[in-house]
Amino acid sequence: MDYQFKEIEQKWQKFWADHQTFKAESNSDKPKYYVLDMFPYPSGAGLHVGHPLGYIASDIFSRYKRLKGFNVLHPMGYDSFGLPAEQYAIQTGQHPAITTEANIATYRRQLDQIGFSFDWSREVRTSEPSYYKWTQWIFMQLFNSWYNIENDRAEDITTLIEKFNASGTADVKAVCDEDTKEFMPSDWATFTDEEKQIELLKYRLTYLRESTVNWCPALGTVLANDEVKDGFSERGGFPVEQKKMMQWSMRITAYSDRLLQGLDTIDWPEPIKEMQRNWIGKSVGASVKFQVEGNDKQIEVFTTRVDTIFGVSYLVLAPEHEWVAELTTPEQKQDIANYIALTKKKSELDRMADTKTVSGAFTGTYVINPVSGERVQLWIADYVLAGYGTGAVMGVPSGDQRDWLFATHFNLPIIQILDGQKDIDVQADPTKEGKYINSGFINGMTYKEAVPFLNNWLEEEKVGKAKVNFRQRDAIFGRQRYWGEPIPVYFKDGLPYLVKEEELPLLLPEIDKYLPTETGEPPLARAEDWVPKDGGHYELSTMPGWAGSSWYWYRYMDANNNNDFASKEAVAYWKDVDLYIGGSEHATGHLLYSRFWNKFLKDLGYTKEEEPFKKLINQGMIQGRSNFVYRINDENGKPTNTYVSAGLRKEYKTSALHVDVNIVENDTLDIAKFKAWREEYATAEFILEGGKYICGVEVEKMSKSKFNVVNPDDLIERYGADTLRMYEMFLGPLEQSKPWNTNGIEGVFKFLRKFWRLFHNEEWTFHVNDTVPTKAELKSLHKIIKKVQDDIERFSFNTSVSSFMIAVNELTDLKCKNRQILEDMVIILSPYAPHICEELWVLLGNEAGTLSYTAFPTFKPEYLVEDEFAYPVSINGKMKMNLNLSLTLAQPEVEGILLADEQFLKFLDGKAPKKIIFVKGKIINVVV
Repeated sequence: MDYQFKEIEQKWQKFWADHQTFKAESNSDKPKYYVLDMFPYPSGAGLHVGHPLGYIASDIFSRYKRLKGFNVLHPMGYDSFGLPAEQYAIQTGQHPAITTEANIATYRRQLDQIGFSFDWSREVRTSEPSYYKWTQWIFMQLFNSWYNIENDRAEDITTLIEKFNASGTADVKAVCDEDTKEFMPSDWATFTDEEKQIELLKYRLTYLRESTVNWCPALGTVLANDEVKDGFSERGGFPVEQKKMMQWSMRITAYSDRLLQGLDTIDWPEPIKEMQRNWIGKSVGASVKFQVEGNDKQIEVFTTRVDTIFGVSYLVLAPEHEWVAELTTPEQKQDIANYIALTKKKSELDRMADTKTVSGAFTGTYVINPVSGERVQLWIADYVLAGYGTGAVMGVPSGDQRDWLFATHFNLPIIQILDGQKDIDVQADPTKEGKYINSGFINGMTYKEAVPFLNNWLEEEKVGKAKVNFRQRDAIFGRQRYWGEPIPVYFKDGLPYLVKEEELPLLLPEIDKYLPTETGEPPLARAEDWVPKDGGHYELSTMPGWAGSSWYWYRYMDANNNNDFASKEAVAYWKDVDLYIGGSEHATGHLLYSRFWNKFLKDLGYTKEEEPFKKLINQGMIQGRSNFVYRINDENGKPTNTYVSAGLRKEYKTSALHVDVNIVENDTLDIAKFKAWREEYATAEFILEGGKYICGVEVEKMSKSKFNVVNPDDLIERYGADTLRMYEMFLGPLEQSKPWNTNGIEGVFKFLRKFWRLFHNEEWTFHVNDTVPTKAELKSLHKIIKKVQDDIERFSFNTSVSSFMIAVNELTDLKCKNRQILEDMVIILSPYAPHICEELWVLLGNEAGTLSYTAFPTFKPEYLVEDEFAYPVSINGKMKMNLNLSLTLAQPEVEGILLADEQFLKFLDGKAPKKIIFVKGKIINVVV
């Protein structure tokens, strides 16, 4: 029977599901291998052909590792909290859980029909109470922890309280708020419980603080920087403004150094590591305090070049800095107010990215340079952000391009501090050894001499100190929406307290609408009878989208555990993720937060590994291949209803219109389907070329608006899942972006039919034999064993597909029907095309399902050693025949064989050779 892919694929997908073929054992004598994909958000649109690319690659690798004798964990789940379901709920009134459930059902059907070897017994959904119970539990551990700098790890908050009881703050070295008090143990003893809680909140790893956030009024929530583009929300395109709000935050900054150091220990793409290094932004320098003139306030700045302090000609505050209003003189209030209003329209990301625009406003106030004693103007400018560093920077126009542009734009003084170094950007190049002149007490010093001298002087004078600073800020941990994890906190007398652990999960309450209240409170404020047992009120914000994804790989290790997020035994066995595949867009979001939470869980002894993901691969994007029709415009530019084929369009004035790629094949438009596609095209007329309408082509992002989305369901219906799997790999290297082109899928389908035919005779009856394999057959087999093994180990999946095609062509030419050869071929191809291989495995007489756990064939290099050569034989310079001879033969032996060959003698036509020229391993030339 010919290759019946539909029946074969449905049969084996059912078999795998019924027998839980890919269920991983949590304890095994086999070495473990943990393969993980970034789990998807289940949108209503389902999968398009770009989505499964990484999943197919990880599945090939998982299946290969099983064949190599590993106990493979390859799970899948859903990141199922999020904005889209909630937006739909706002529009329709339907509970987000209903929408999410329907979307997950679609995803599951699509994933199953592609034939992934997921262990579905471990499926997780971040929106399930049984899952988010443990997300809430981790939040509680963070709340009950502080970071001990001496031990360089997080510790239980009780150890901090013990220090306070024993010696106050004297022995405490902690990552904490700037405004922490210094006190004696006797002082601590007199604090009320409320005062103690207020002070402890300044040390906890998750805490409340007033933060400047990206507030989107239309969506009613705070957005992360990567959710804002050009001042508008990425979802919906609504205006976003800067707003101060009391928000939960997490002290990821406590882990900045460890996050940097850990990058040197993991096998990740260098661009991702560099993005994280830049995001963390470690800088070594000094903090300096500038006294406000006529005021008791001191403005602290951080600088990496304290030696340039004599060149300071102005100071800049962030527009949202808490002291701006107080430090603005009456004459400048309107200018300042106008500037702040403009700043609110920009996102933080836009402000950081804009390095060319010069803008700012003078507060009317002066500060005093603590080293030179000079008066310095105090400005505000949007390039300074309140949440970064101290929210203030010093301007040194002679040493920094941006500062120079600012000073020249506003006619501020430019103070030269290096002799003969006017054109040198000393901020960017600390190696310059010019002598400082006219620079107070560092006159005549070099850079290496001046920096430590100034640091010591600042500390002695109590106006600064040497300091290590990080660009990274603490992570905001809250959103004013409904569809997210409730934060397990209640408030009493204005202070936050954790719910009891036995009350977890704190469930999302039912509400009548999914919008903020009429008074602007988050949707959870609508909940009735949602009251803590101990009085007060629950936190009304929910956790951000990154909460559930920051630890999910551990839940897969022990997904059904009701007593722990994962048992110690499961964590000890699986340890970490060996291979993680997902998009590079998560570099400074999910991938950074995951590393943070992993390190925290290790500090508390719940896990053993410092890093969660050993190896990371970023799959490239599959871009859409758009098709166009060309509508003719009349002489007045008015569109007609006539369409000209692409090759003839230059003869007319035309407009290009996107057309649904699903009604185009090999760039040829199906005119009947086009007319039926939309009512406006029903009476369309066409100018054809060669009897066809040829569409235009362009590579663009795959999206509904461009009608270039290709649904994998359609391709599987037409060609089968094995064809789709192999074709997606065939498109190009996994890490590179590439355009989707359905035109080539037919070739992969034909290859699978040709592979199927190897096992059948001309009448399509299954037919193999048990003869001894020939040298040529063994050579072809072992070439593909080595090639596929090498390719998969280096994640070069696309090159294997071409090699499979060559191997099958060779075996077809050899008329190979040998069971030993073909059985090994089935095993080798099975990671790529598992359905057809399972079917052939059983037809070969093997037990159903065991293919997944058989052994990958062993490569034997001796079969690739060439011991024969097909010598081209020429007579008087003209090629006549090939003669297979052993490479061990010398000329006399070769001549004897040649002169006894009947075919050669026919070419001689009775003539005697005058001379035989023999070049070993190359040619035989006969002169007659």
